[in-house]
Amino acid sequence: MKANTLIDFDIADYLDSKEAISEYLSQVLANGDTDELLTALGHIARAKGMTEIAKKTGLGRESLYKTFQLGTKPKFETIVKVLDAFGVRLKAV
Repeated sequence: MKANTLIDFDIADYLDSKEAISEYLSQVLANGDTDELLTALGHIARAKGMTEIAKKTGLGRESLYKTFQLGTKPKFETIVKVLDAFGVRLKAV
């Protein structure tokens, strides 16, 4: 009998368009969980390339990885820089 092999799922592999990123962030923001938001931002940064996001934000790669860890409390300014690097704008409705 052949053993089943599971492939690791990585959401970053599917965040390949502005529409996918927008929908993902919208769902995460709707939940209102800060840790989930930081995790999602980390997934998007990995999908876009952490080095590229570091260049666009002026932040170090190591600093970005730490920013997206659970339990961290990044400054709003940092979050805005990261969102800007993603090409995402916040909008109040």
